[in-house]
Amino acid sequence: MPRDTQTAPVSKKMLWTGRIISILVVLFMLFTGTLKLIKPAGVVEGFAHFGYPERLILIIGIVEIACTVIYAIPRTSILGAILLTGYLGGAVASQLRVGLPLFSNVLAPVYIGVLIWGGLFLRDRRLRALIPVRSS
Repeated sequence: MPRDTQTAPVSKKMLWTGRIISILVVLFMLFTGTLKLIKPAGVVEGFAHFGYPERLILIIGIVEIACTVIYAIPRTSILGAILLTGYLGGAVASQLRVGLPLFSNVLAPVYIGVLIWGGLFLRDRRLRALIPVRSS
């Protein structure tokens, strides 16, 4: 049976677009993770609003930074994307649990997840091999 799929060729433009998207995601996730380590009043209030005790802020920040570092390393980027997807899924669940409307900030983690996978797809041929583009 002939195979009608192949890994899409990578252009420099596609590769750099993926790298830039991934760098922006990494910077954003490191920033929000660092905020959890610093624990300014807004973060503490936010965690209280979602029903999480203050003692968990540091742990969640460390998990966020660790997952982001795993994503930033090219050899482990797919594992990092999987871990960050789970992390962001928890953020969506936490927001929905307290009754935030779907089209408020609830979708922000979903958008970040799309950027995580989109940037990775554009820059990583292993992922493109798993999700091949059909040739005509």
